[in-house]
Amino acid sequence: MSKWPKVRLVEVVDDITALRTFDVMPEQKVLDPTIKSATHTMSVGGCNVGAGVRITKRVRIKPGDLVFSRLHTQNGAFAFADQEYHATGTFIPLSIADNKIDRRFLFWALHVCIPSLSASDTVGRETYKTSDILALEIPLPPLAEQQRIVARIEQLAAKIEEARGLRQAIESDEHGLLLSAYHKIVAAAPRRPMNAVAPLFRRPVSIDLEKEYPQVAVRSFGKGTFHKSLLQGTEITWQRPYLVKTGDILISNIKAWEGAVAVAKEEDDGRVGSHRYLTCVPVHGISTARFVCFHLLTPEGIYELEQASPGSADRNRTLNVKALKQIPIPVPPYDQQRYFDELYQKVESLKRLQANTAAELDALLPSVLDKTFKGEL
Repeated sequence: MSKWPKVRLVEVVDDITALRTFDVMPEQKVLDPTIKSATHTMSVGGCNVGAGVRITKRVRIKPGDLVFSRLHTQNGAFAFADQEYHATGTFIPLSIADNKIDRRFLFWALHVCIPSLSASDTVGRETYKTSDILALEIPLPPLAEQQRIVARIEQLAAKIEEARGLRQAIESDEHGLLLSAYHKIVAAAPRRPMNAVAPLFRRPVSIDLEKEYPQVAVRSFGKGTFHKSLLQGTEITWQRPYLVKTGDILISNIKAWEGAVAVAKEEDDGRVGSHRYLTCVPVHGISTARFVCFHLLTPEGIYELEQASPGSADRNRTLNVKALKQIPIPVPPYDQQRYFDELYQKVESLKRLQANTAAELDALLPSVLDKTFKGEL
């Protein structure tokens, strides 16, 4: 429990600006706001002339107002306005009494207090009334103590961001290391068609209506594989699932142009991919799955996949199997590809450690805030 008294938010508000409504004039410039929950910042979501807006009853948001989204408050959709906006009723703007509470203190306090907020009405989805927001309880130490706390929190937050930036720089260096090694071994390497290096090899699955089939799929932008929900045998109608084995190069035939290419991991072994996924198996002694996959995700490889995926619209850009088979793949000596694979695995091990560090960093600030507003910092 906090050692400081708690007050309702309404007690530190000078003016409930939601009461300051106006009708938009036909020639008036209207700036619709949007709030980014992740960064707690506001920006212009749309700009129109009054005659072109559907909702003409608006609330004037002034610079410095504390603004909440009725629809996304629970997800952290609040921010201090950086300029004037003309909001619809989906936003709740409040003018804060600076002589009662430090704005930065309130900003950090809301991170801790909002999760306890409950919506009072539901119309198809949760929304929050102005009264819900104004009833929110926040700790209120003296102003001097608020300022000391803010300085401490922001000092720690800056160190956390510095650590995040360092981790991102290391990740960039790691990718640069892989690219350097890749370019070094492909510089004089001959090219051979995909079909001679890692031919298409599909393993049809006989469907048992009584069984369940664990699925695997591929994320775009080289983000690897992921597991989908179990596919019931009775649900399989037009789909034609294929068995996936560790080391397969798994390619989405509708998202290949977007980098939906991955190497199947051990945990993917024995799962099924829909007919939308192509499995290519590298020829032993000629190529390795990791090296071929890495090449396909380079700008050159993505270009070739785009060229092999005709069409102009998203879902219509289907990878042409014949064209895939002819994509030129660099074929450096096999031992050099194996060396590249070992380097790749070392980099991936470092990334996993960094991912754990990232999770710890993500948890650190909420922990600091929790202790702070319990009066333990």
